[in-house]
Amino acid sequence: MIEPVYFHVDLDAFYAAVETLDHPEYADEVLVIGGRSPRSVVAAASYKARSYGIHSAMPMGQALRLCPHLLAVPPRMERYSQESRRVMAILHRFSPSVQQISIDEAFLDMSGTSRLFGLPREAGALLKETVKAETGLVISVGIGSNRLIAKMASDYDKPDGLCRVSPSKHLAFIDAVGLKKLWGVGKVTQRAIAEAGIKTTADLRSWDEERLKRRFGNSMGHFLYLAVRGEDPGIFSEEAKSRSISTETTFADDITSEELLHQVLLSMSHEVMFRALDEKVMARTVAIKVRYPDFTTYTVQTTPTTPILSASQVYEHAKALLAQRWRAGMPVRLIGVGLHQVYDGERPLQEELFEDPHEKERKLEQVVLELQKKGTHVFKATNLKERQ
Repeated sequence: MIEPVYFHVDLDAFYAAVETLDHPEYADEVLVIGGRSPRSVVAAASYKARSYGIHSAMPMGQALRLCPHLLAVPPRMERYSQESRRVMAILHRFSPSVQQISIDEAFLDMSGTSRLFGLPREAGALLKETVKAETGLVISVGIGSNRLIAKMASDYDKPDGLCRVSPSKHLAFIDAVGLKKLWGVGKVTQRAIAEAGIKTTADLRSWDEERLKRRFGNSMGHFLYLAVRGEDPGIFSEEAKSRSISTETTFADDITSEELLHQVLLSMSHEVMFRALDEKVMARTVAIKVRYPDFTTYTVQTTPTTPILSASQVYEHAKALLAQRWRAGMPVRLIGVGLHQVYDGERPLQEELFEDPHEKERKLEQVVLELQKKGTHVFKATNLKERQ
């Protein structure tokens, strides 16, 4: 029987890394991606910025208070999409089963590949070297017998990390990581766990599943029971079987602000649309995923009568979908945007008598993408609409 082996690949501080590739002078700066207006939101932060306590989805005003001399540069989603695609192409050379979960993260099923690439750790080192040599980007690789352990392993050793956790070491690894770093356990759940008198991962394992469900609810109770034992709760294994393009982010602190949620949706809408343009595909369906602190997760989608043509169209649908599953003030742990029912082609399946206004936006976004590929720096004024 072939032993299951999963890699989790994370592009370290990806947006900032791409900007530094293009602008080496940024290397010594406290670099964040986002508009400089205090009402803007930090889309990404370099490791130097993180040392000041700055993180993604933080209001820019707060980031400026933490580091007044930070350098804020506008996001270039089309450029990041281009580099992401290069990296994902490399990953596909290592495994036929690559599950991209965002622009800068992917899982690889490496089971049975040892004859091609060596033992798991050797394969991980080779993958890191290949990505660095061909793109100039640095990745962290976590290796485990399931996706949860692989994900936690990549987080454990960052940046530029390579961490393998063998099946016999799952519990020791979980205990070394501790409750605060147990993947999926945010600050709200940490407080609830502490209030229950649970201080360590060993304490948490002493509770049976039914007791955990009674205390923390069915979803979170089931998740905690499996995760603290190093077993995969299936968070990443239920991806849509049909072709799709999606991205998601887990917030360092739960988000309750509608304005911040909308700004994150706007950034994600541009990300998935530029990936679609770069791959020369179109989509029929827009979906969002929302996860709350108790781990209750909702996925809602809409399929308009005409194909999705532009980032602004994705964003408007995403906002409407959020309104279906979110009430003002509710804390959000994770949010994601996806394009589903994706098909090859750069034009709608059926031509309309009159051009859809979103088709004009799509053409403009395609021009921006092509200019970015040629190295021309372009930042569309429309990207600022929600930031002013």
